[in-house]
Amino acid sequence: MYPESIKNLIESFKFLPGIGEKTAERMAFASLDLEEEQVELFSQSLVDVKEKIHKCSKCGTLTENDLCFVCSDDTRDKKILCVVEDTKNVFLFEKIGMFHGYYHVLDGLISPLDGVNPEDIGLDKLIDHINDDSFEEVVFAFRPSIEGETTALYIKRILDGMNIRVTRLASGVPIGADMEYVDSLTLERALKDRKEVE
Repeated sequence: MYPESIKNLIESFKFLPGIGEKTAERMAFASLDLEEEQVELFSQSLVDVKEKIHKCSKCGTLTENDLCFVCSDDTRDKKILCVVEDTKNVFLFEKIGMFHGYYHVLDGLISPLDGVNPEDIGLDKLIDHINDDSFEEVVFAFRPSIEGETTALYIKRILDGMNIRVTRLASGVPIGADMEYVDSLTLERALKDRKEVE
């Protein structure tokens, strides 16, 4: 029922995660109200992202340069490396502004059920990064899940004997959570990581 160009635009918006038919239709019709310059900026931005964005040669974070904004910053703490599963986590930490070390982005987490094995997540690049820069502490910042736990334990085993402190983010029951809705893995971690009441 739609003209071909609008139909194609709706189908294109549906490529994006979380965008269904109705949302794609609203976005397509909203696009018709954009100024010509806005449409050009939008389309050029999509092209630029595909052509210019690639992984940092050192840590795997997305960048337009050979080295990302973190790896090219000499003022950061050279002793600590935070290992994350995906680039979005790097930007999340940077928005908070509390972490001043370096990052390494894996190609996901180990998940044998999904066919993702240790050799699939770029562990060789991680070990090279650790050896090249002589970090004293490696922090695992993975989501609290079976995959996150498996990946952390696997890397910890590789790092044993390298004289590196291995830590992970604290996790547990979130503030305001109703205890009956907290999953067993989160409760187990919360009990294991319990702290003194001060």
